[in-house]
Amino acid sequence: MNFLVTGGAGFIGSAVCRHLCSNPAYRVTNLDKLTYAGNLASLRSIENAHNYRFEHADIRDDRAILEVLHRDEIDIVMHLAAESHVDRSIDGPGAFIETNIVGTYRMLNSALEYWRRLPDEKKTRFRFHHVSTDEVFGDLPFDSGVFTEQTPYAPSSPYSASKAASDHLVRAWHDTYGLPVVLSNCSNNYGPFHFPEKLIPLVILNALDEKPLPVYGAGANVRDWLFVEDHARALAMVATLGAVGESYNVGGGSERTNLAVVEAICDILDNRRPRPTGRRYRDLITFVADRPGHDRRCAIDASKIERDLGWTPRETFDSGIARTVDWYLQNEWWWGPTRRERYAGERLGEARKGAA
Repeated sequence: MNFLVTGGAGFIGSAVCRHLCSNPAYRVTNLDKLTYAGNLASLRSIENAHNYRFEHADIRDDRAILEVLHRDEIDIVMHLAAESHVDRSIDGPGAFIETNIVGTYRMLNSALEYWRRLPDEKKTRFRFHHVSTDEVFGDLPFDSGVFTEQTPYAPSSPYSASKAASDHLVRAWHDTYGLPVVLSNCSNNYGPFHFPEKLIPLVILNALDEKPLPVYGAGANVRDWLFVEDHARALAMVATLGAVGESYNVGGGSERTNLAVVEAICDILDNRRPRPTGRRYRDLITFVADRPGHDRRCAIDASKIERDLGWTPRETFDSGIARTVDWYLQNEWWWGPTRRERYAGERLGEARKGAA
């Protein structure tokens, strides 16, 4: 079976590529534009694998997409390429419109043209799997509710609005043109190879540098945390076993406040690499002004994928966060250049309502 993974040099995409390549019956083409968050070093373990190939291209380039689809005889498209950082979407929403909406439109058109030309057997087997986020659903009260596949969309940020739009496009290409699609919406991912602008790697690396550990507001906002390797397994199952036209929510069943996440990291580091001063890492926690449109709580009901496809997460939050901290302690070769050359931990997304 031949897979095209868009955004395969990103955090989740690289985990998907590594997971798929572990199956010798699969061939994987990773198509990535290599924007700031794309890193081919995340694929070092498979870069010479017989069943892996990298294609440097932009998802908005229809001709390049079609050439790859035909040349590599793709059976399943796993579309992960996206701008994904809420704070960056506040500072510069244009890139999110271009990549997440226009890029998905281009991908759909290319996939549709390719699919229509396939012989009947391959046409029946083809799938377009669109990977999305639970942030399209907006937020929940602190004390009740979960997101299901039927939850109405209510995005709060330019990022989540652009992903909501792309979800709607995918469903429209299925309903209007018959393109065989499946969708998935995930909760917050964490784990190895995570670009250090996101909360967990940012906190780990700031702590190691003896820098403040920024926590928005009072740190009360809640997220459901999903270990990235569990998510990669789920995505492979959705792509290969999911029912055409259906969507599947993927969550880790591990709700934590942002403050609790930061404190857990601090406590692990106290044990693994104590501060030279002898003080606790928790002493570095600094509360900063909340960002605009910050969802209060996100929580996933993953019962559908568990029931229909047999997926369950293998990592608890405690085991997953320990694995993640240990990975960062052991792999400065990966994050060091990024921290020095691309993103050093500066605050993003400080735009305010009413600002010019």
